[in-house]
Parts: sequence; structure tokens; C-alpha cells
Amino acid sequence: MSPFRLTRTLPEDATDAALRADVQRGLTGRPKSLPPKWFYDAHGSDLFEKITELPEYYPTRAEREILLARSGDIAAATRARTLVELGSGSSEKTRHLLDALTDLHTYVPVDVSESALAQAGQALAAERPGLDVHALIADFTAELTLPDTPGPRLVAFLGGTIGNLLPAERAAFLASVRALLTPGDALLLGTDLVKDEEVLVRAYDDGAGVTAAFNKNVLTVINRELGGDFEPAAFDHVALWDAGHEWIEMRLRSRTAQTVKVPALDLAVDFAAGEEMRTEVSAKFRQEGVRAELSTAGLDLTHWWTDAPGRFALSLSVAR
Repeated sequence: MSPFRLTRTLPEDATDAALRADVQRGLTGRPKSLPPKWFYDAHGSDLFEKITELPEYYPTRAEREILLARSGDIAAATRARTLVELGSGSSEKTRHLLDALTDLHTYVPVDVSESALAQAGQALAAERPGLDVHALIADFTAELTLPDTPGPRLVAFLGGTIGNLLPAERAAFLASVRALLTPGDALLLGTDLVKDEEVLVRAYDDGAGVTAAFNKNVLTVINRELGGDFEPAAFDHVALWDAGHEWIEMRLRSRTAQTVKVPALDLAVDFAAGEEMRTEVSAKFRQEGVRAELSTAGLDLTHWWTDAPGRFALSLSVAR
């Protein structure tokens, strides 16, 4: 079996502290909002896996198509000896890259979930003799310190997750990624592309109601972790396209005037009938915009690949 190491860079209570801070800020803000990362407890992660299999939800299939077709090109362009994956989860899609990166010495999956990292990392170490797997329990949106591994390095950020960050957050994130790299190292970035509004909205408001359950799961998380008394059935799932910002917004709309209590924060929060609380932004991109944002961070876009219908893109950029 290959070496497997698991390093914690987050304090044990970091997740609880972050949840408290986000809920306090979000429920007292105007308008109200909650960050999408709190969808993903065990049940939320299961729901998202179901979403990726829905006929309306194309991004996962589109990205997998590109990885299957282009992993060899990515390997040839980068000659990476270390692959760092941000928000690695189950590391399932990454296996296509691992197969292609024949010079790879070390794989560094980064995630906040210790259980996901341990399960995926141990499985990969068992399957791939000679691959050093060094997992990091860390928040990739905060300052990140990577283990000392051989270069060149390839950082992968897949799934279009960068679209969940607002523009200023994206700029800070890309700058932090560039700080991890030396000139010649590379970033592989997954981005969902601007397309027909109907296609976009259906991807976030499926007919089976799976995305609605996923959206409302954030309320269940608050109830469980902070003693809240949200009634998920008292909120409707809303997905809409903001053409000005070119992003999808997911919201929860209060069906009635109601007051929700969150005892752990000593909060009583009033919702008006019809009031909406934003739970996710999912920005969609154009090639020229991606190139400009990467360039501002010190990264030069060198390759741009899309699936056959042009719905999703993987871009490769090199640190200068």
C-alpha cells in the first residue's frame, strides 16, 4: 500500500464556530442570506449526489466528458508530479487525472470533511502503489499551507464550485491559489458557462424536487446544530437567473409571516410572508471573463476545453 497521511489544519471547533458566525451574520443581514457550504452535511451530500444524476443537471456529466477526453492533454501540458485537489470530496472524478498523470508522485486532496478524506484517501493509497496520498483537512477559502511536495504542481478546482463565490471572493481565492504556486505550476479550473436561461433554471429546479430538498437542508442543519426551529415546509424553493450578474440564485421564500428562533445564538428572526433568503449564487462564465480574472491573479490561460455542446469548460492556466 502507498503512504497515506491525514493532516488537520482546521481547529477541532472551527466548523461550529464558522457555522455560528455565518448564521448570525446571514439571518441578521438585509437581505437575509446563508452560505451554500452548509448544505453539505451527510444528508445534503447524498442529496447532491442524486442531483448530479438528474437529467436536468448537466454540469457533472459535462465535466466528466471533458476529463475523459482531455486528461492526457492535461498531463502532457503540466508534467505534474504533485496534484492538489481543492474540495476533493470522494475524489471520484479525479481518478481520470490520476490515471493520466504518469509522472505523479503525490496527491493532496483538500476538504473540510475528515470522513470523506479518510475514505477516499485510503482507497486511493491502496489502489495505487507508489502514489503518496497526503490529505489535508482544511478550508480552501482560507489561507492554505501545502505540504512540501515535488513540482511541478497542478492545483485542480473542479465542479464549477468557483461560481459559488462572489466576484470579490473569487479574486481573493484565485490570488490565494497563485500564492501556492511557483512559476510554471498550473491551475485546472472547472467553470459552468452562460447559456439559455431555461436550461440553467431547470438545472437548479428539477421536476423531482431533489434540489428543493437540498436547498431546504440548510434549515435542517441549523435546527440540528444550533437548536433552531425552522420548519422547512414553511419555505418554498426558488431558483432564478440574474441576467445582469450572469448567475443563478437559489433562495428560500417564506410562505407566511413567521418568527424563527435559534437558541444557540439567542436569535429570534422575523420573516415576512413572501420574504426571500438567498442560499446560493452560482455564477456562469464566458471565456474572456475567465481569462481576465485569472490574469489579474497572475495566471495565464493556456488551454480551454469544453464538452461537445459547449455547456461547461475546463481551463488550464500557468503561474507566471
